[in-house]
Amino acid sequence: MAKILCIDDDRDVLETCKIILSTEKHNVTVAMNGNEGYAKAKSEIPDLILLDVMMDDNTEGFHTAYKLRKDPGLKFVPILMLTSVNQKLNMKCDPKKDGNFLPVDAFLEKPVEKIKLLKEVKRLLALKKDEINVDGN
Repeated sequence: MAKILCIDDDRDVLETCKIILSTEKHNVTVAMNGNEGYAKAKSEIPDLILLDVMMDDNTEGFHTAYKLRKDPGLKFVPILMLTSVNQKLNMKCDPKKDGNFLPVDAFLEKPVEKIKLLKEVKRLLALKKDEINVDGN
């Protein structure tokens, strides 16, 4: 099926995503931070990227998303942002509102639920190039 890169500093989240996505025969690669994730994305060109918001610092995921979108070879890879911001900061991320300044295609709350993750992955893998939020619009 699809090549999916999961970038998160929490080994449990990485393992959970890998197990869930493997049930659908996806090939999952993992990275523990934004720099490692960007390097793996460059070398493997995934079909989809799952990206944590808060890793080494509270904004690492955001910086990584911008970096991925600036790279011509990765610009059109859909990004699903995983977040526990709602739990930690009592904020809710919404792609319809927050997508205007953040170039990601969807948000998914942690802890990751199997049905929601698989549904979002299927939807994002079906996006056409012109439907990818490359500019934060």
